[in-house]
Amino acid sequence: MPTERIDPILLTIIANRLETATREMGAGMLRSSRSPVFAENMDFVTAIFDSQLRLVGQSAFIPVLMGASPFAIKAVSDQFDGDIYDGDVMVVNDPYHGNNHLPDITVVKPVFFEGRLRFWVLAKGHHADIGGGGAGVYNPKAKNIWEEGLRIPPVKLYRRGVYNRDAWNLILLNVRLPVLVEGDLQCQVGACAVGEKTLWRLLNQYGPKSVDAAIEHVLSASEMQMRQRIRDIPDGSYTAVRQLDYIDPESDKRPTVWLTLHVQGDSLRFDFTGTDSQIPIYYNSSYPNTVSSCYIGVFSTISPDVRVDEGSTRPIGLLAPEGSLVNPKEGMPTTRCTVDTCAVIVETVWLALAQAVPASVQAAWGRANAASGTAFNPKTGRSAAFIFHFTKGGGGATLGFDGWSHISPVSSMGGSRVPDPELHEMTFPHLILEYEYRKDSAGAGKWRGGYGTCYRVRFEDEGTALSIQIGSGCKETAPFGLFEGLNGLPGRVQLRKASGEITECHGTMLYRPVRGEIAEFYSAGGGGYGNPCERSVDDVIHDVAAGLLSLEKAETDYGVAVEPKMLTVDLEKTERLRKRQH
Repeated sequence: MPTERIDPILLTIIANRLETATREMGAGMLRSSRSPVFAENMDFVTAIFDSQLRLVGQSAFIPVLMGASPFAIKAVSDQFDGDIYDGDVMVVNDPYHGNNHLPDITVVKPVFFEGRLRFWVLAKGHHADIGGGGAGVYNPKAKNIWEEGLRIPPVKLYRRGVYNRDAWNLILLNVRLPVLVEGDLQCQVGACAVGEKTLWRLLNQYGPKSVDAAIEHVLSASEMQMRQRIRDIPDGSYTAVRQLDYIDPESDKRPTVWLTLHVQGDSLRFDFTGTDSQIPIYYNSSYPNTVSSCYIGVFSTISPDVRVDEGSTRPIGLLAPEGSLVNPKEGMPTTRCTVDTCAVIVETVWLALAQAVPASVQAAWGRANAASGTAFNPKTGRSAAFIFHFTKGGGGATLGFDGWSHISPVSSMGGSRVPDPELHEMTFPHLILEYEYRKDSAGAGKWRGGYGTCYRVRFEDEGTALSIQIGSGCKETAPFGLFEGLNGLPGRVQLRKASGEITECHGTMLYRPVRGEIAEFYSAGGGGYGNPCERSVDDVIHDVAAGLLSLEKAETDYGVAVEPKMLTVDLEKTERLRKRQH
């Protein structure tokens, strides 16, 4: 507990200035980046740590990146212990040195004031290229991390403000898109400089003593808030199980995550004992990624209004057996862990909490059912990387609210933006044929899930390479509904040849389309919450009139009989159906 008193107004000002500094850093990244992954998708986070390596301010544009950041700061601090100077800038991307996975490169800068190390600033984001043998940083054929891309342990990009040419050359010579990678790294360096200047102004205005006192109070308050939220959960152990979409060819089984959530008093512990072993494909979740995914699950349920910082994470413990899917041994591939395995982990957390706090939890979201890759645009003479965020699925419903449509995956919790379709077509040799909500995809419920999308794209040139992932692709992995709510419609991906031949995709794959071929993505809807027969008839009719819900589904799922021409309700039949189905 902090012992020094501080004016509550000054405390609020300093706390908000720390948060504002991270948002300013993010705005700088958004405006100065070169790749659309940063500039359009906002696939990054920014944070501030104090001299004790405690997280004191953050903007979690992509939450799964944020919870892992303390591990990266510690790795950098440990590596350069006794060798940290004003003007240094460090970089790391290795998931076995504190990062989530290789594409998310972390840049950090120590902040000195009056000759003393006072803070660390961090900018972390998903890069367009990291080498390796895949497409758009994803290589489904990789059996180890060395086949996924370049591993960067903690190294210095700048030494006392001087450009470290050796480190830059080592990174840029091992990627296919060095212009984008260099631009985005410098963008991160610039963001750290923005944060540094804001912290200098803060320390100059209020002094280190007042700033340190405010931080102690903020962290203590966050911890007290979080412990109170945990006390509101009934003591007990709650178990949940979910599977990946990937099928192990050797066992014909889907790798499974087992979670037991232990709640005792004002602390909780995630125990993944029983989770399947690590696998030789890129779904293994690095330990920092697993911790971050658990934070998403619990904060989004019991404490969405509590600051995510060092204080609020103190009551949370985690056990993840080494060598398991959620804590692999060094050398295993991990690239898809931030999206696919994160979703599985979050789903287990939500299912476990549904047993304890049903009024707070939400049904499952559609998992990422998409592709990422690179393409050469003959019109511009440039290559660039992209992620098909047009294929986002639906969010899960919760007590009192329908799920958001077209918002998945849970790793971003709605933070990643969808690119402008026209800008995409200008940048890449792709023609978007269809981009709309997917009819009947939302899981029915008193509060329905969100709708997924239909996205169809034709390739106008042969310079595209895709890594395709199937998300929520079967009944076992479909977004679950809660408390009589129905599951969302599973996702699908199919490839249509120029000849008209259709190939259904049943797993992750590398794909190099030829001119005229079409890829079709049908993303899953979110799960429903509560009995569908208790949903307002007016709300059902609204979705029918909007073309989102078919007459057949209105009748079979909601017990609402609709006259097809005038879209009026047959009240008698509806009453009979609802009595029978309730």
